Amino acid sequence: MLQNKRVFDTDVQLFKYKVLKEVIRRAYNGTMENAYLEIPKVVSPGPKSELRCCIYKERAIVQENIRMAMGGDKSNPNVVEVIDIACDECPIGGIYVSPACRGCITHACKESCPRGAISIKDRHATVDKEKCIECGKCAKACPYGAIIAQHRPCMVSCKVKAISMDSDRKAKIDNDKCISCGACIRQCPFGALADKSFVMDIIDILKKSENNTKYKVYAVVAPSIISQCQSSSVEQVTTAIKMIGFENVFEAALGADITLYHEALEWKEKGGSMTTSCCPAFVNFIEKYFPELRENVSHSPSPMVETALLLKKIDPTCKVVFIGPCVAKKAEFQHPRTEQAIDSVMSFEELQAFVDARGIDTASLEGTPLEDASYFGRIFARSGGISSGLQEIAKKNGIEGIKPVAMSGIEECRNNLMLLKLGKSQFNFFEGMACVGGCVNGPLCINHGMKNIGDVDQYGRDARKEELMDSVELWAEHFDKDANGLKESH
Repeated sequence: MLQNKRVFDTDVQLFKYKVLKEVIRRAYNGTMENAYLEIPKVVSPGPKSELRCCIYKERAIVQENIRMAMGGDKSNPNVVEVIDIACDECPIGGIYVSPACRGCITHACKESCPRGAISIKDRHATVDKEKCIECGKCAKACPYGAIIAQHRPCMVSCKVKAISMDSDRKAKIDNDKCISCGACIRQCPFGALADKSFVMDIIDILKKSENNTKYKVYAVVAPSIISQCQSSSVEQVTTAIKMIGFENVFEAALGADITLYHEALEWKEKGGSMTTSCCPAFVNFIEKYFPELRENVSHSPSPMVETALLLKKIDPTCKVVFIGPCVAKKAEFQHPRTEQAIDSVMSFEELQAFVDARGIDTASLEGTPLEDASYFGRIFARSGGISSGLQEIAKKNGIEGIKPVAMSGIEECRNNLMLLKLGKSQFNFFEGMACVGGCVNGPLCINHGMKNIGDVDQYGRDARKEELMDSVELWAEHFDKDANGLKESH
């Protein structure tokens, strides 16, 4: 991240970045007046289109990305929106028998179908759409791979079935079902699903601070940022964030240490079973799909909120902006339960655009060290990190009986929550992450992959604080609390 050569997973991300960069640059320079006319010609200079059927459509999509960069549809409460013109109207063919069908005589496809939807006609398999339930068993059974399950990438990625097709064959989001996980944004090959950006609000916050003289503006950075640094260090990125206009940069991992303490204490006091509150998409999932388990959700604030609450306790007039890989955080910071601790949220993609729009060469900067959190706070960024930290704090404080399970991705969350609901789970502490692998694979990361998990573990080992209770004692000092709550309640 933040380097001379851009490295994005996809051209969709690169396209989005170019628009964000221009919007931010113009917002700082006060030249937004003709943005909708001029930015499309900068991003897509022509005369030929690079990504779409024609230059006119490409520029029209740029205009829609400008709208999203400026906050999107204010009447739509969802932070995820559909850019209609960018939607390719992907075919919804369901189960399709391709010409590769060899007319074999084993008829494995037919035998595997639980509804008798496949028949053999003229030595070729055919599908009865009225009977087909699109389970995909025939596709798996075909020895030639001749049967294809055709589904929209956005619909496949959405594990809560919040995306459907409207009468114009465009993607449509059901806000009552959507949990704001952002999986559809990452998986749409045409960039038709997009997250609202709050960069204009952040610029306004920074400008009105008058270089942090009217009030201080602090950045709270998710620990998954380590996986985004490729040719520059986290310390150099921290310096770059300060050069954007932030007074100082703090680790959300600091709040993670505090969250661990609160959740361990809460589990001990409540007994029974408890789920984590760290991933807002996971919390949304429980509230919408397992409402009977709402009381099991920890009342402890998320690490993002814990860090911001501490900063605002120390400096009541400050403003706090969270920087991370998560779409759902853009919804969480606006929720009443966060007590307005966070003033805005910026993604890693947007941070890249911010730094480049300001002409900052991160790789050439001196580093600013981050020393806010422990190993356990930093590994919150990957699946299993919360469970590891909870077991550590339980062991050190004589708490027995915690049986945690780390759930990676909504499908694992659903399976384990169903067992909890039915009273059949062997676990009593449920760590839920909507993104497979955890925050290191958040939809608004610049790059994704298993390597990111290793990066986070090493980042944790590099933590200068050896004990997570150091963060708890800092919290206790400013909130007039006793940091020995765990031991005293034992």
